[in-house]
Amino acid sequence: MKGLLVVDVQNDFCPGGALAVPEGDKVVPVINKLMEKFPVVVASKDWHPKQTVHFEKWPVHCVHNTKGADFHPGIVSTKIEQVFLKGTGNKDDGYSAFEATNLDLARYLKEKGVDELFVVGLATDYCVRASAIDAVKQGLTTHVVTDAIAAVNVKPGDDEKSLDDMRGAGVKLVTSKDISAK
Repeated sequence: MKGLLVVDVQNDFCPGGALAVPEGDKVVPVINKLMEKFPVVVASKDWHPKQTVHFEKWPVHCVHNTKGADFHPGIVSTKIEQVFLKGTGNKDDGYSAFEATNLDLARYLKEKGVDELFVVGLATDYCVRASAIDAVKQGLTTHVVTDAIAAVNVKPGDDEKSLDDMRGAGVKLVTSKDISAK
């Protein structure tokens, strides 16, 4: 069965947010259309405490229970059946959705019968990359939908390097047009 993982499409990662991905909001309509095609739709959120070592590397972002940690208002969040919270402690960076601390994503997908996972969201070069590579490690046939992701590109070219890393790990790159209904 196919599943869709929506990674971190949160206000702080969209234009105007504390750690904005340039044009990160452009993925929202593509993701909303994709959600209609999947029987299982889950999402991850960065869900940081107010103080964490993570903020020694990054600006303060996605602090739990803040507007910045909310999903982008354009996301049809009613289609998301479960949210996986990551980066919740003082020491875990929580880049991968498989590092969620509220629930075990791998177990959840297995219980739902998902063996093929499509990954979308923000940011290509961090949380999407880590989640997709971890999905492969979990034995899932894994796809990243390239027109439903966006990169922060701290260093120019990080997006392309991340796509190469994912391909090298066994992730298949597709576009939303390649995906048929359920």
